[in-house]
Amino acid sequence: MSTVFIAFQTNEDTRPIVESILADNPGSVLDEQPAMVKINAEGSLVIKRESIEERIGRDFDLQELQINLITISGHLDEDDDTFTLSWKN
Repeated sequence: MSTVFIAFQTNEDTRPIVESILADNPGSVLDEQPAMVKINAEGSLVIKRESIEERIGRDFDLQELQINLITISGHLDEDDDTFTLSWKN
Protein backbone atom coordinates (compact mmCIF):
# COMPACT_ATOMS: atom_id res chain seq x y z
CA MET A 1 0.00 0.00 0.00
CA SER A 2 1.25 3.52 -0.75
CA THR A 3 1.46 6.46 1.61
CA VAL A 4 -0.63 9.58 1.10
CA PHE A 5 -0.09 12.84 2.94
CA ILE A 6 -1.31 16.37 3.46
CA ALA A 7 0.74 19.29 4.79
CA PHE A 8 -0.46 22.58 6.28
CA GLN A 9 1.15 25.72 7.62
CA THR A 10 1.48 25.55 11.39
CA ASN A 11 -0.86 28.12 12.97
CA GLU A 12 -3.93 28.42 15.20
CA ASP A 13 -6.32 27.96 12.26
CA THR A 14 -4.88 24.57 11.35
CA ARG A 15 -4.72 23.14 14.89
CA PRO A 16 -8.39 21.97 14.99
CA ILE A 17 -8.15 20.73 11.40
CA VAL A 18 -5.14 18.58 12.26
CA GLU A 19 -6.82 17.31 15.44
CA SER A 20 -9.88 16.31 13.40
CA ILE A 21 -7.83 14.50 10.76
CA LEU A 22 -5.88 12.56 13.38
CA ALA A 23 -9.08 11.58 15.24
CA ASP A 24 -10.80 10.39 12.04
CA ASN A 25 -7.75 8.51 10.74
CA PRO A 26 -6.34 6.48 13.65
CA GLY A 27 -3.47 4.99 11.63
CA SER A 28 -2.19 8.36 10.49
CA VAL A 29 1.20 9.70 11.59
CA LEU A 30 1.85 13.33 12.54
CA ASP A 31 5.13 14.96 11.47
CA GLU A 32 5.54 18.40 13.08
CA GLN A 33 8.08 20.87 11.72
CA PRO A 34 8.70 24.48 12.82
CA ALA A 35 6.45 26.02 10.13
CA MET A 36 4.62 22.98 8.79
CA VAL A 37 2.58 20.02 9.98
CA LYS A 38 2.35 16.94 7.77
CA ILE A 39 0.01 13.99 8.21
CA ASN A 40 0.97 10.69 6.58
CA ALA A 41 -1.34 7.70 6.16
CA GLU A 42 -1.13 4.32 4.48
CA GLY A 43 -3.64 3.90 1.67
CA SER A 44 -6.04 6.77 2.29
CA LEU A 45 -6.73 9.83 4.41
CA VAL A 46 -10.25 11.20 4.91
CA ILE A 47 -10.96 14.74 6.13
CA LYS A 48 -14.54 15.18 7.35
CA ARG A 49 -16.25 18.56 7.36
CA GLU A 50 -18.45 17.56 10.29
CA SER A 51 -15.46 16.69 12.50
CA ILE A 52 -13.83 20.06 11.85
CA GLU A 53 -17.10 21.90 12.54
CA GLU A 54 -17.42 20.15 15.91
CA ARG A 55 -13.98 21.43 16.95
CA ILE A 56 -14.25 24.99 15.65
CA GLY A 57 -17.89 25.58 16.58
CA ARG A 58 -19.02 27.00 13.24
CA ASP A 59 -19.85 25.96 9.69
CA PHE A 60 -16.79 24.97 7.67
CA ASP A 61 -16.43 24.75 3.90
CA LEU A 62 -13.75 22.21 2.96
CA GLN A 63 -12.47 24.73 0.39
CA GLU A 64 -11.10 26.61 3.43
CA LEU A 65 -8.45 23.90 3.73
CA GLN A 66 -6.67 25.51 0.81
CA ILE A 67 -5.94 28.71 2.75
CA ASN A 68 -3.23 26.99 4.81
CA LEU A 69 -2.54 24.00 2.54
CA ILE A 70 1.08 23.49 1.48
CA THR A 71 0.89 20.25 -0.49
CA ILE A 72 -0.84 16.89 -0.88
CA SER A 73 0.17 13.49 -2.18
CA GLY A 74 -2.43 11.11 -3.57
CA HIS A 75 -5.52 11.11 -5.74
CA LEU A 76 -8.00 13.72 -4.50
CA ASP A 77 -11.72 12.97 -4.28
CA GLU A 78 -13.68 15.88 -2.85
CA ASP A 79 -17.33 16.64 -2.16
CA ASP A 80 -19.15 18.94 0.27
CA ASP A 81 -18.62 16.60 3.23
CA THR A 82 -15.26 14.87 2.69
CA PHE A 83 -11.82 15.50 1.26
CA THR A 84 -10.22 12.12 0.55
CA LEU A 85 -6.67 11.34 -0.51
CA SER A 86 -5.85 7.86 -1.79
CA TRP A 87 -3.86 5.98 -4.39
CA LYS A 88 -6.18 4.22 -6.81
CA ASN A 89 -4.87 1.18 -8.64
